[in-house]
Amino acid sequence: MLARRAPRRRSFRPAMAALGLALSLCTPALCTPPLAAEPQETITLKVVGGLAGVSQYTRYEEPFWRHRVTELTKGRVTAEITPFDRAGFRAEEVLPLMRLGVVPFGTALVAVVSSEEPEFNAVDLPALNPDIGRLRETVRLYRPHLRDILQERYGVELLSIYTYPAQVTWCTRPFNGLSDLSGRRVRTSSVGQAEMFEALGATSVVIPFADTVAALRAGVVECAVTGTLSGYTVGLHEVTSHVHSMALTWGVSMFGANKATWDSLPADLRETIRQGLAELETSIWDAAAQQTGEGLDCSAGRPGCTTGRPGRMTVVPVTPADQQRRRQLLIETVLPRWIDRCGESCSSAWNTYLGPSLGILTRPD
Repeated sequence: MLARRAPRRRSFRPAMAALGLALSLCTPALCTPPLAAEPQETITLKVVGGLAGVSQYTRYEEPFWRHRVTELTKGRVTAEITPFDRAGFRAEEVLPLMRLGVVPFGTALVAVVSSEEPEFNAVDLPALNPDIGRLRETVRLYRPHLRDILQERYGVELLSIYTYPAQVTWCTRPFNGLSDLSGRRVRTSSVGQAEMFEALGATSVVIPFADTVAALRAGVVECAVTGTLSGYTVGLHEVTSHVHSMALTWGVSMFGANKATWDSLPADLRETIRQGLAELETSIWDAAAQQTGEGLDCSAGRPGCTTGRPGRMTVVPVTPADQQRRRQLLIETVLPRWIDRCGESCSSAWNTYLGPSLGILTRPD
C-alpha cells in the first residue's frame, strides 16, 4: 500500500517559455476528452522525450514517435517529440507541468525529480545496482510504487521506464577498487554520489558534464563518475588511465502521460501504444546493456569496440572486496542519508518493495 504523506508545498510559477509550451502542447484534443470524432480522424500527440543528442533519444525515442507509432496505429496517430532539455522549461518542472496538462506526454529523469519526491530515487540509489541485472530486478519490484505515486500525486499514467548506460568511476592514476579512492577528488553529479564518496574518504566536487575532461586535464579532480559510453565519446579515455567496471548509478527515467489526456484516447489506441512502448522499453534496456560494455571496450581497446578509435585504458575488475564495500556503503551511508531526506514514507516503501529481496530492512530515526 502506498505510504501517504502530506504533499510538498512550493510556489510554482511557470515561466513565459512554459506558457508558450502550453499553447503549443495543450490543444483541446489532448487536454480535454474529445468530442465524438470521425473514425479515420488523425490524432497528433505532443511528446517531451529524453536528453537530446544521446542514443536513447536519437536511435529509439525519436524514431518511435515520429514513425513507428504511426505504423502501429495504421495512420490514426502521429506524434511530435522534443527532448526535455530543449523544451523551454527546467527538467525539475516536468511532473508539475504534466499534472497541469501543459505537457501531455513527458519524460522525467529520476535523479532530477527526486529533489521534490525522494521516493522516486529508490530505484537508482548509489551502490544499489552494480550491474544491469540487479537494476532490472529493482525496477521490476519498485514499478508498482512508482505507478501509484505518479497517479496519486501528479495525475500521471506511467507508461514506460528507461535507463541510460552505467555510470562508473574514471581516474587519472591507477587504483584496484573502491577502497583505493580515499583521498582523491572525484567529480560527482548527485547528492547520493557525493555522500558515498565522502564515506570512502574522497572529496566530492560538482562539475558539469561538459567540463569534466577539462577539469581532469587541469588536475581540478583526479577521478570522475559518468557513463561508460558517454565518457568515452567526450574523450575521458584520453585524460584518464583506469576505469572501474562497477556501476554506481545508471540514469533511470520515467515516461508517462497526463491521465486525462491518456483516458481521452480510444481504448484500442491506448492498448496499441502501450504494446509499442513495451517494445521500445525493451530495446532501450538492451541498448543500455550493450553500450555499457561497449564504452568499456572502446576505452580499453578491446575487440567489442565498434565506435571510434580504441583507447588504452585499464578496466579495473569488480572484486569480492568491492562487492562487500559497496554493500557496506549502501547499508551504512546511502540508505540512512536517503531516509533522512525523505522520511518514513521512504523507509516504508523500501521495506515493502526492495528490502526483502536484498535482506536489508530500514527504519526511520
